[in-house]
Amino acid sequence: MEKKDINIVNVNKSFDGVQILKDINLKIEQGEFFSIIGPSGCGKTTLLRMIAGFISPDSGAIYLGDENIVDLPPNLRNVNTIFQKYALFPHLNVFENVAFPLRLKKVDEKTINEEVNKYLKLVGLEEHSSKKVSQLSGGQQQRVSIARALINKPGVLLLDEPLSALDAKLRQNLLIELDLIHDEVGITFIFITHDQQEALSISDRIAVMNAGKVLQVGTPAEVYEAPADTFVADFLGENNFFSGKVTEIINEELAKINLEGIGEIIIELDKKVKIGDKVTISLRPEKIRLSKNEIKNTKNFVNSVAVYVDEYIYSGFQSKYYVHLKNNENLKFKIFMQHAAFFDDNDEKAIWWDEDAYITWDAYDGYLVEVESEKK
Repeated sequence: MEKKDINIVNVNKSFDGVQILKDINLKIEQGEFFSIIGPSGCGKTTLLRMIAGFISPDSGAIYLGDENIVDLPPNLRNVNTIFQKYALFPHLNVFENVAFPLRLKKVDEKTINEEVNKYLKLVGLEEHSSKKVSQLSGGQQQRVSIARALINKPGVLLLDEPLSALDAKLRQNLLIELDLIHDEVGITFIFITHDQQEALSISDRIAVMNAGKVLQVGTPAEVYEAPADTFVADFLGENNFFSGKVTEIINEELAKINLEGIGEIIIELDKKVKIGDKVTISLRPEKIRLSKNEIKNTKNFVNSVAVYVDEYIYSGFQSKYYVHLKNNENLKFKIFMQHAAFFDDNDEKAIWWDEDAYITWDAYDGYLVEVESEKK
């Protein structure tokens, strides 16, 4: 059986002289839960509509398996789309909304009953089949649209920000259900969202887009822990960014960096650098430890800096600290922890605010997101 991967090759698209997609190259494997994320206007929805067949590229190709589907009409692509607005028929009940694609194909009544009940059960709505869609909650209406899309047995399901109209708790619940449905049906899901947490929590792989370009493709861990540049690092979560120069290459894995206003620190080398290169470092707030006492361990490559606590915010599942360097009040750090700061046996109580403290982080927790070689 032919594997129906999606291959997007050198795709470009402009509207009214403005280039929306720029040399897009993506491979989405059959059966993946693949998310495309980016800010509003980055081109992700245009790309999705192109896969669906609603928009044609100016140049390039889109392959489904071995077939270039660029000139294929939407109804012949074996691709279905779920939109943010549910696009349900208000005059039909739940059963008939889901049955609609099969009735168009003139499928016999016995098969329609079997298939509709099967997919209503899949989305947990078998007891609501006789209700009008207006009687359902937003989450239930979105489940109806999912069942209607899946009953056609598409090879690819496109989801264009399907959860954005729902409240936060309902979004989270439906996100889990989408993951379970994907595991059950086993087809390719392509999920468009601007919500980083949605994409990180559900995807096999993620493509991060900005200004019409794909900046990075990888697993959730890869794009979060090893961002390709400052945009990806910043878009995928809270960050501390610092600039400096490479002063020493310790070995193949580690280097010393003189950070502006901070001093010399040690960092893992995930990119090729040489002495004198200007670099930008990303350090996630949750990677930093906060203590009343200095924990300096050069043998184990632990960095330590004296700070002053400006603000402490308790937000339930985590504590957020905002600090500045003792010797430079303009240099600030964000630190997020799941509990109050007990990181040293000598600490007798938690750190709150208006106090002196130390922040520490391991060399392997910082990440080089930008490298600029010194011009000669």
